[in-house]
Amino acid sequence: MSPLELLASLGAVALVVARWLPPAARPRVTIVSSAVLVPSAIVLGVVGIRWQMLPVLAGAALALPFALSPLLRRRTGRPAWRARWWLALPGSVACVGLVATSPVAAWAFPVPEFPEPSGRFAVGTRVVQWTDPRRPESFTADPNDRRTVVVQLWYPAQKIPAGARRAQYLGRTEYESRTVSEALARNVGLPEFLVDGVPRARSNAVFDAPVAGGGERFPVVLFSPGSGGVRTQNTAWAEELAAHGYVVAALDHPYDSAAVVLDDGRTIRGRIASTGDREKDDELAVGWTAVRAADLTFVLTQLNRLDRGENGGPLAGRLNTDQVAVTGHSMGGAAALQAARQDRRFDAVIDLDGYPHGPTSPSLDQPTLALTQAITSGTDPHYIPRLTEALKSNTATSYRLTIPGAAHLTFMDGPLYLPPVPSIVGSLGRAESPRVVAATTLAFLDTTLRHEPGDLAGVLSAHGDLSVHPPEGRR
Repeated sequence: MSPLELLASLGAVALVVARWLPPAARPRVTIVSSAVLVPSAIVLGVVGIRWQMLPVLAGAALALPFALSPLLRRRTGRPAWRARWWLALPGSVACVGLVATSPVAAWAFPVPEFPEPSGRFAVGTRVVQWTDPRRPESFTADPNDRRTVVVQLWYPAQKIPAGARRAQYLGRTEYESRTVSEALARNVGLPEFLVDGVPRARSNAVFDAPVAGGGERFPVVLFSPGSGGVRTQNTAWAEELAAHGYVVAALDHPYDSAAVVLDDGRTIRGRIASTGDREKDDELAVGWTAVRAADLTFVLTQLNRLDRGENGGPLAGRLNTDQVAVTGHSMGGAAALQAARQDRRFDAVIDLDGYPHGPTSPSLDQPTLALTQAITSGTDPHYIPRLTEALKSNTATSYRLTIPGAAHLTFMDGPLYLPPVPSIVGSLGRAESPRVVAATTLAFLDTTLRHEPGDLAGVLSAHGDLSVHPPEGRR
């Protein structure tokens, strides 16, 4: 809760409790609590009241007439009237109960607070939009429509002055953030008001911050979100990588992502949806994964152009496109695997709990890390055999790390703003979830892209159950 929300809540509680204080203290407590509560409620009404505060205001509204009535009657010379204790007690309990639901609701659906990155760099971010003139848009019937992707870059930046305005979560503007937040809520069947705090959040990055000095060239990590996901869904992870000297390029996939706001203000809504039939959904997912893989390949080409200065921007000459990883969450992980099979410019692959849709040939030829939740043949008989097949046929070393306590949404920002229900976001907690995902993926990237020495298997196994699949010739 914000300080203003906390102040309003304390004022409401004091207003209710005043009834049960000694007679000499009641008037003072009632006046002070009213003086705190009423202005706080007015200011919240101006800046925007979150739904979590409505029980506080309801409880205060019920208690206020009974609290002020004795004071007003005294001022007019009439004898004060107070309800008998056995009548007042149920009302007081009800009012306190209403007020108490507010912090519980705020805890369950908070405004997300992003962990401070642990690397030596500050973090800058910028958004670009690229159109592939060679590729028709397969989701529309217009023959002249060409595939467009929106990409957000997080990069190592110079030290950011204190008080600099941090980037809004989920979008460049408040309109974009709210549009995306509402679309994500609809995608998972949540009422939009439940997550109204999410677009209020600020991350650690600063838009268009100056790139870190020194002329260092930074390895590149491409990221594809989950089905219906958006480019910002792994912001905490992207900021941590950028603080450690990587440039992260995360994609919106139009007509797949829940909502994509283009430069011209148009919003493209997601069109893909599950049919409920496993075989049909798997068939559709193969096609959707192929589109995403092509998007990733196209973006890598554009990043090469950006590094050469052809696209403009501050990152020209600062991208090490000889050290590139392709990554993704859920269906994005499947797309990363497919992109790596088709494009050998990718040097490493990270699959964040993604079922491998699509063909399994040609074999992977890059070091691969697959992070998964605990999956058994009872929960999904196809997932682990399919993933194991892909990793075992790799001509480079592959790793599968099963993280205890993880759920599917552990591998994105979900634990920061969704209720801490283990079946939804896992049981690692809001602080530990992003830390574990960042620590394991950073260790893998440092080893495979930067070729830093160290015991990668030892680092990974400290976080869960590790399976290592060496290349065929070394088994």
